[in-house]
Amino acid sequence: MRPLRWDIHEEHLDEAAFRWSQWERALDAPDYVLAEVAELEEALAAHVDGLVLGGERVARRLLEPALAADEAERIVAAALALLGGESPSGPAAVLAALRQAEPPVLVALQRALELAAPPALLSDLPSLLKNEAAVPEFLALVFDTLGLRGLATAPLCTPFFTHLDARVAAAAVCAAGRMRMPLDPGVLRRALGSAEPPLRDAAIVAGLMGGHRDAWLACQAVAESRAPNSRLPLLLLAMGGDERDVKRLLELLSDASLRPDVLWALGFSGSVAAAEACLELMRQEPVAALSGEAFSAITGLRLEGQYAVERQEMDAEEPVPLEQEDLDADLVPRPEDALPLPQVDAVASWWKEACLRMDARRRYFEGQPFTPQALLDALATAPMRRRHALSLDLALRSRGSLQVPTRAFVDRQVTALQQARSATSSTFSRPFSEGLRG
Repeated sequence: MRPLRWDIHEEHLDEAAFRWSQWERALDAPDYVLAEVAELEEALAAHVDGLVLGGERVARRLLEPALAADEAERIVAAALALLGGESPSGPAAVLAALRQAEPPVLVALQRALELAAPPALLSDLPSLLKNEAAVPEFLALVFDTLGLRGLATAPLCTPFFTHLDARVAAAAVCAAGRMRMPLDPGVLRRALGSAEPPLRDAAIVAGLMGGHRDAWLACQAVAESRAPNSRLPLLLLAMGGDERDVKRLLELLSDASLRPDVLWALGFSGSVAAAEACLELMRQEPVAALSGEAFSAITGLRLEGQYAVERQEMDAEEPVPLEQEDLDADLVPRPEDALPLPQVDAVASWWKEACLRMDARRRYFEGQPFTPQALLDALATAPMRRRHALSLDLALRSRGSLQVPTRAFVDRQVTALQQARSATSSTFSRPFSEGLRG
């Protein structure tokens, strides 16, 4: 047995955890594109490979104990290395950790399974659904993983559509939607009417995948009700709706609590009227950057140079007294914090001429008329933050036949995108709100 440099393998684990956290954040970043994420992934893979090459001694001493770590990044890094080795003991260790993990650890293990679970381990997951003592988070993990990896089946999912815990029911419905399973209309209607947004949203997507009109009516009803936690229905209304639906969204801009989600949705509407509304809201500081992002997505104007202002560093302030400090405040930067701030006067001057070249009756994408080809091109080049919604648009337009997994490793994404490019454009040329039945 050759001696091992434990310091090097420990450094590999630390670096793999750090590189994974970088890669994961980049998936939602407004300032990264797929090619740049691929570069981050190469660095992550190099350190994971270094751990794999350490063999079973490194697995036993470093990786298996790390599966119970406090940091999610370290858990994922260790799990990726264990799942990527040739020895079956690595996946077995992950499966054993999965069976006894607490909910916070389950989240990290699920992410590793979504990315790198080998076929043998995936084939063992359905048997875990028989554990009557399993917590809801565990059951939801199994369905989410099987759905993302294309292995969910009707016999597995159907008994859980009406599970008492909405998280489990939502995961089962979501997996069924990904697999394009027929849904019983009664089950679908009950899920669409759920007071739990995750279950309602899963049913909306699954219903639209199956071409059910009730799912589209549910989107419109959510908008009319001005319900909180309605980000997904509002987005779908923008992507698949007509002028009346866009008008509904524009009216919701008057509700400050809904405004961020409405602006996010309007950026995918391609509407000239939406661009006009976004221009006006660029002067309101809380949503200036979100308004600029939506305006740019519709018109194609890049908010840089003369069209952007530099974010000012926060002035040094006196320390906040401990009794006044919000100790529960989330200090993690949000993806939208990296959005550029628009120089409104310069943008307005540009728009004064650019709007003359745009037809108020058409849908636009980055200043060009929206086409199926433009949708595919955007999935290759658009900011990572926006690609998840574009992938959903493609999946719904194609009734689930074309799905690009925008949170998977880049090679899987590229393969799926190539398959989409080889499909005939008629497969996904119509808005998904057309041709619904029921």
